[in-house]
Amino acid sequence: MILVLKQDITREHIDALCETLESRYKVKTNPIYGKEQTIVGLVGDTSRVPEEEISNFDSVERVVKVQEPFKRANRKFHPDNTVLNVNGVEIGGQKVVLCAGPCAVENQQMITEIAAGVKEAGAVLLRGGAFKPRTSPYAFQGLRAEGLHYLKEARDCTGLPIVSEITNPSQIDLFMEYVDIIQVGARNMQNFELLKELGRHKRPILLKRGFSNSINELLMSAEYIMSEGNPNVILCERGIRTFETATRNTLDLSAIPVLKAKTHLPVFVDPSHASGFASYVEPLALAAIAVGADGLEIEVHNCPKCALSDGPQQLLPEQFAGLVKKARAVAESIGRSL
Repeated sequence: MILVLKQDITREHIDALCETLESRYKVKTNPIYGKEQTIVGLVGDTSRVPEEEISNFDSVERVVKVQEPFKRANRKFHPDNTVLNVNGVEIGGQKVVLCAGPCAVENQQMITEIAAGVKEAGAVLLRGGAFKPRTSPYAFQGLRAEGLHYLKEARDCTGLPIVSEITNPSQIDLFMEYVDIIQVGARNMQNFELLKELGRHKRPILLKRGFSNSINELLMSAEYIMSEGNPNVILCERGIRTFETATRNTLDLSAIPVLKAKTHLPVFVDPSHASGFASYVEPLALAAIAVGADGLEIEVHNCPKCALSDGPQQLLPEQFAGLVKKARAVAESIGRSL
């Protein structure tokens, strides 16, 4: 349930209204101060809130019922786009954000060299896996804490904020020390205990859609994080599992405009995991910008043939630089920039 407030309402009146609603109806209130309107979202069991009664409150212009199960992630609760600031990088604003780096951190020299290369080309975030959930138990599982340390050294050299994937709640303290944006991978999208624990911190979360999950299920996973108090969530479309075998997954480009309509949260696209092949990454990346993505997460490696994980889908640094030039032109054609 959403209360749209009258335009001349003061902060003092809003605070008093929220206090009344919480004490009288045992719900949580979420005031949102928009550019043109202020609203108060009610979260919890709103069945006990009498719509007619609160419609008559002096400060309330109208009451809107929200049918969707996700509340805090809902654009009705937060009409303006959420814009996150991560160490000076704005995510969700006018600029399309480029996040690039290897699938996995393999050693100190490679991550430092790749970080410098992607920054020079135009990336503003550095991705790299230290804890790698793999289908096979015999595949490279990442350097773990050592990998995070190498990422930090690369950040110290380049200034690029770090994006890396968490796999277990026990790793949270370590990630709070080293990582600027914590990625929750597709396999953990519905690991609700992990999501709730991450929600108890304010560190931005990049939440990837599971390969067999619906858009609403992705939004409900975001709701788990936000319901615990962390509003800093970035959604990421990375391809879903279909009958098609020509690509690793099927990139659901339609999810981007749907998400932008349903939620105020920033939306990224990962064309590397979606395609599984480096040759398809550029056209998918350009298409993602065209349909409204706020950012791209792209895998880059200085020797993909030698990569310890997902080599076929990783771009060479010079290929990434070429993609950035085309991406800039696409962004400018729709009134955005890189």
